[in-house]
Amino acid sequence: MYNLKQMEMKTIVIIGGSSGIGRALVELELKKNKVICIQRNPIDLEHNNLVQYQRDVMEDELPNFEQVDALVYCPGSINLKPINRLTTEDFLQDYQINVIGAVKVVQKYLPALKSSVSPSVLFFSSVAVQMGMPFHASIAAAKGAIEGLVKSLAAELAPLICVNAIAPTLTNTALAAKLLRNDRLKEMSAERHPLKKYLEPEEVAEMASFVISEKCRSMSGQIFQMDCGIGTLKI
Repeated sequence: MYNLKQMEMKTIVIIGGSSGIGRALVELELKKNKVICIQRNPIDLEHNNLVQYQRDVMEDELPNFEQVDALVYCPGSINLKPINRLTTEDFLQDYQINVIGAVKVVQKYLPALKSSVSPSVLFFSSVAVQMGMPFHASIAAAKGAIEGLVKSLAAELAPLICVNAIAPTLTNTALAAKLLRNDRLKEMSAERHPLKKYLEPEEVAEMASFVISEKCRSMSGQIFQMDCGIGTLKI
């Protein structure tokens, strides 16, 4: 017989939870929910509420689930090059990772999401979509597609499934390691933002946890900007 706490647990499927924002979200959600992680690399973490599947979303068959209360797609890329150095393959690869992978998991788990009482889907965009930043052509194009996907799916899947995205600025993850590889670059990155900081993955995970929670059931089709002021303030 289940106690009330067990009955209230949700099933959160996180694609790409082995590092960065995904890992931070896994650790946060494990405190209150069942978390299913699907990623290429195993997570060095054990918990009674954690189930892991080592899969490549683009290549492998994904596991089946009867019910999914929240689906979070974390994989992304930071491919910063001048436009004359970006190849067609660069654009295709970024699109595959950021967009096609997201589409694939939504199509796979749509029946399981529809089995939930209040399901939600969360993607990740980038502040670069709205700002216009040099050397971001490929990633901004891919993340721009994600923002269009959010709007379209939110309309198509209403009223049952909420679909949103978070658009973070520079975040201290492995993907951004080259941009934050020493103290001078960290200081310069912080100074570029009006709030004189960049993001830590735990901050974005807290926002993600809110967006997939019952507290956010009145919001769908939204792109939540976590930009430390860089896209909205001029000071």
